[in-house]
Amino acid sequence: MRIIRTATLLAALLLGPALPVLLQASQFTGLKGDPGLRSASAMVIDASGQVIYSKDVDTIRPIASITKLMTAMVVLDSGLDLDEKITVSRDDRDLVQQTGSRLEIGASLSRREMLMLAIMSSENRAATALGRNFPGGTKAFVAAMNNKAVKLGMSNSHFSDPAGLHVENQSTARDLASMVKAAEAYPLIKEASTTTHLEVRPFPARGALAYNNTNRLLKNASWDIALSKTGYINESGRCLVMQADIAGERVSIVLLNSFGKLTPFGDSNRLRDWLLASS
Repeated sequence: MRIIRTATLLAALLLGPALPVLLQASQFTGLKGDPGLRSASAMVIDASGQVIYSKDVDTIRPIASITKLMTAMVVLDSGLDLDEKITVSRDDRDLVQQTGSRLEIGASLSRREMLMLAIMSSENRAATALGRNFPGGTKAFVAAMNNKAVKLGMSNSHFSDPAGLHVENQSTARDLASMVKAAEAYPLIKEASTTTHLEVRPFPARGALAYNNTNRLLKNASWDIALSKTGYINESGRCLVMQADIAGERVSIVLLNSFGKLTPFGDSNRLRDWLLASS
């Protein structure tokens, strides 16, 4: 339930509907200087959608596993039973990037667990299995992904598979900022993307498989992260999207095509330091 301050509420009632209550301006508005980011494209927006920082935000780039945020939204929008068991098949193998997986053929987990692994640990077979088990199969699922992108106003985006393995999964920093904002409305996505460790049992007769989150910043006590997703294929470079609270204010961060495994995390720290120093 939203809590409205008494003074603000009284002012709104006295002034009437013709005079809307003004939102408090972001403390990060009009910052000077430059954070010196190494990512090719970057965008930071505040909770109202106002741009705090931008760099090459309209160049269309491969986005790799950032795709999985759209996959999760489409799964949850469908209303499919999250407790239904999904079994990995040969069709879920990665024949594009040739990545491996500990979810062997025959592995069975709930749809909820598959979604958790796809988001937190970027498990490709989990994401692919989610799409394959959609009504109408993978083709219908990808169509639903692109329809969702249109509804979100992501006019420079295209999705090609549920896992982000194909280079044709493409977007811009501006479009991804909209996608991150939309993902904020899904509690399970927020939970999955900020869970640091999860154990699952895809084969009852075997021991548990342990998975960790791909965003190392979640283990950094100086970060307060509400949502995140990493992504990487050779064509995309290192990618990272996040929502985080900085100095008590929620901001969305998009970093695309970073060179070097640690660069997105370094850029995130450079951004935060710049925001804190300049505000």
